[in-house]
Amino acid sequence: MALSRDQLAQRVAREMKDGYYVNLGIGIPTLVANYVPAGMEVMLQSENGLLGMGPFPTEDEVDADMINAGKQTVTAATGASIFSSAESFAMIRGGHVDLTVLGAFEVDVQGNIASYMIPGKLIKGMGGAMDLVAGADNIIVTMTHASKHGESKLLNKCSLPLTGVGCIKKVVTDLAFMEIKDGKFWLIERAPGVSVEEIVAKTAGELMVPKDVPEMQF
Repeated sequence: MALSRDQLAQRVAREMKDGYYVNLGIGIPTLVANYVPAGMEVMLQSENGLLGMGPFPTEDEVDADMINAGKQTVTAATGASIFSSAESFAMIRGGHVDLTVLGAFEVDVQGNIASYMIPGKLIKGMGGAMDLVAGADNIIVTMTHASKHGESKLLNKCSLPLTGVGCIKKVVTDLAFMEIKDGKFWLIERAPGVSVEEIVAKTAGELMVPKDVPEMQF
């Protein structure tokens, strides 16, 4: 069975390490804030100027002025700092973020990412995505494995305008966890109940499949 949005966030959260500074992109990545492993200290950074983002607020915790980059209300963890977006991007561009989690429309075997526009559709701009892919060495993409029309989003070459080149190392989809290296996708884990055959069928890019592919554990 394909992973839910919350399960995707939960699996991504396991890639964080104690002491990390982590930027969460818009969409599914924002949910990662709810699944920081117990006992682990990480500082979640939002590009609009918040370092120390906490989980989403309960109804009685909502503060309309406390928002993330996607304009969702959030909480601030103990020790959080609030500053201008200029300082936030200086932090990102200076390479001070240990892990970035992004959504995407497409990713290919070279680690290229297309995440900000579909030709012919109105967009407001790239936002901070270009800075994020350029400023972090460790980037994880989380997205659905295929479009709603069944077309693979994991390609040999991205067809949409690129956000970044050769920057993606790991992908967590609703079907699988993969690494990108040597110009190929490498299947590491599969979603519970999802067969290797389904993953292969829905992966357009070259995919390396080991003899044994364990299921993700939740």
